Amino acid sequence: MIEGIAFDAYGTLYDVYSVERKCDEEYPGSGAGISRLWRQKQLEYSWLRTLMGRYVDFWHVTEDALRYTLAELGLPADEGKIEALMASYLELEMYPEVIEAMARFGARKKAILTNGNLRMIEPLVTRTGLDEHLDSCLSADEVGLFKTRPEVYQLAVDHLGIAREHLLFVSSNGWDVAGAKAFGFTVGWLNRRNLPPEELGVRADYVAGNLLELAEQVEGA
Repeated sequence: MIEGIAFDAYGTLYDVYSVERKCDEEYPGSGAGISRLWRQKQLEYSWLRTLMGRYVDFWHVTEDALRYTLAELGLPADEGKIEALMASYLELEMYPEVIEAMARFGARKKAILTNGNLRMIEPLVTRTGLDEHLDSCLSADEVGLFKTRPEVYQLAVDHLGIAREHLLFVSSNGWDVAGAKAFGFTVGWLNRRNLPPEELGVRADYVAGNLLELAEQVEGA
């Protein structure tokens, strides 16, 4: 029985590539390239810092990833532009079906479980009205590690007071799906980009193209 739900935020509830428009405003013609590489390096740096034992919060990781991206693409690291692009992370677009899907999940406890620190995620959740549908926002910052470390997933168990096998963890990121399943969660994968599953020896329990489809799948679970 699914008693509670923990949602990844970036790429799952919020479109990380919605920064492309702002990237193109600041660096005309380079928006798509910046957006893609920035996200790639953001994830890589979170994994590498966890492996190296050199934690900094996700805001810091995101800025470092942006600075690397501009350097690789041969674009000037103008401080005003960097500030503007970083601010765009507080204004990401929410996927259009999210609010409707939250209602379909019913009265189950719901939390965001994200690598993002609270000063990144809480303003975003409030601005989009998602706070009205959540019991809490949980950040990897609390344990000083990033997903896929099991200590991060354990935060949802501890804060929601629900056994891991009765918690549905929802993510659009294949690596996160694998980490959550290895931890012992029931897992829903939002395969928004129609990708193959990661070959890491585990599979999601539910697969859907968007959050509303997933909510319909688990409605009676």
